[in-house]
Amino acid sequence: MAEVRFGKALNQALSDAMAADERVFVIGEDVGAAGGSFKVTRDLMAAYPGRVLDAPIAEASIVGIAVGAALTGMRPVAEIMFMDFVTLSMDMLVNQAAKARSMFGGQGSVPMVLRTPHGGGLNAGPQHSQCLEAWLAHVPGLKVVCPATPADAYALLRAAIEDPDPVIVVENKALYAMKGDLAETPEPVEIGRGCIVREGRDATIVAYGATVGLATAAAATLAGDGIEAEVVDLRSIQPWDEALVLESLSRTHNLVVAHEAVEAFGVGAEIAARMADVGFDELDGPIVRVGAPFAPSPFGRTLEAAYRPDAARIAAAVRRSLS
Repeated sequence: MAEVRFGKALNQALSDAMAADERVFVIGEDVGAAGGSFKVTRDLMAAYPGRVLDAPIAEASIVGIAVGAALTGMRPVAEIMFMDFVTLSMDMLVNQAAKARSMFGGQGSVPMVLRTPHGGGLNAGPQHSQCLEAWLAHVPGLKVVCPATPADAYALLRAAIEDPDPVIVVENKALYAMKGDLAETPEPVEIGRGCIVREGRDATIVAYGATVGLATAAAATLAGDGIEAEVVDLRSIQPWDEALVLESLSRTHNLVVAHEAVEAFGVGAEIAARMADVGFDELDGPIVRVGAPFAPSPFGRTLEAAYRPDAARIAAAVRRSLS
């Protein structure tokens, strides 16, 4: 067991996948000599000559190349430098990668991965801080995962590369420097399976990515007041572990869903609606969502801090659900 940073765990996952399968290659802006904007692909170009490709600033072309290569049997890992710029590749993702299996009668698959960082915390402004995972989770044919720990970053990226269909791996920028344990032989994680990171009896907090840490901190604060909150890490947004959330709700009877993305029309809305349907009889209070306000992310440090959800807001949401 070694302690590694989140970004290093992703780097190790890419390296191990490339060593295990010569069909795996990496393509994106500055992923080669520069090692990526957040250094996730550092040293891979030297270790795997010809398989780490620096691309021009043309996101539609990067993803288009990945889709085409995947259709021919390769396993590309495309990097979009900031999730905000996934907008430029939506046709390739939504109309090509996601639809190929259906359009070819199940005979053609697109085993590609798109890695991209989302979220704020760097004061990068409204065009470099967005969380757009709900857009992609809304598209049939795409899978979306968002790890919260170095171990899950490794395991989910490996699972994504091995998956026969297109997978979006969303990485929160605030987590790249996070340290955590990574086993010498990491345990695999199935796409679509969440986990309980903190047990509780009074309320369930569902989160993913960097918000899992905030939810855990909120639960610790609540424990000081005698409120024991259970924290569920979704890990996978599409498909999501409905059974695990319902199981937790059946124990706690109160539900809060938290994410950094804007609250309106988000992942939390889907989970809340589904639990209000299949879990209605388990609910003792209102389902409460926590997310960013419906506005572009501000640039200023204090404004961005107020804009992004924090542990205090999550704790307040739990108290509201119990009132």
